[in-house]
Parts: sequence; C-alpha cells; structure tokens
Amino acid sequence: QVQLVESGGGLVQAGGSLRLSCAASGRTFMGWFRQAPGKEREFAAAMSSNGANTYYAESVKGRFTISRDYAKTTVYLQMNSLKPEDTAVYYCAANPAFLTRYSDWTRYKYWGQGTQVTVSS
Repeated sequence: QVQLVESGGGLVQAGGSLRLSCAASGRTFMGWFRQAPGKEREFAAAMSSNGANTYYAESVKGRFTISRDYAKTTVYLQMNSLKPEDTAVYYCAANPAFLTRYSDWTRYKYWGQGTQVTVSS
C-alpha cells in the first residue's frame, strides 16, 4: 500500500510560481494530474521510479518541472510562469510498475487527496 500526501497548493498571480510536494511511502512511478471544474482529469507530468525518464504535457512543457528527493521519497512539481488556465485541483498519483501509458490516469493505482491551485489574472 502506497500512501500519498500532497501539499503546496494555493493562490498565486499569473506569472508566479508554486511548488507542489507529494510525500510517498515508497519508490514508484509517479505522475501529476490536474482537474479543473467541469473538465476531464488531465496529465501534467510523470517520472519513472529511478528518475531516468520524465514526461510532460505539451501545455506545461518548459514551465513545469517534476523532480524527486529519494532520501525523503518526495516528488515535487515546480510550476513557473503560471497562467489562469493552470487553475485546477492537482493530484499526485503512483504506480508500482513503469507505465508506458503514463498520461492515462486510469493506469495509476494510488492517488493523493488533491491540492487546489488557483492562478489569478
């Protein structure tokens, strides 16, 4: 059983930055997803368990960075140059095995509770 605890959401102005954290109880394939009101859950970023592979949605590429601290088994999502359209509830997700279909949220076995990110214009 993998437990995920997220933190770091909040309110920020457009152009600002936030860093989300996801404390995981094990070393797994990790992903970040987001869901805005009335919209489907969408992929943002993912990282393999050894950190060798990272993946990003086109909408966040160049602005968001996924990383992990192995000593703390924590995964981060650094979000820069935030836009109002980034406003959503952000979820971290984990899966014991490597995922080739990393952008498909149904492939992940464990989920965090979500943290709200609001970007004002």
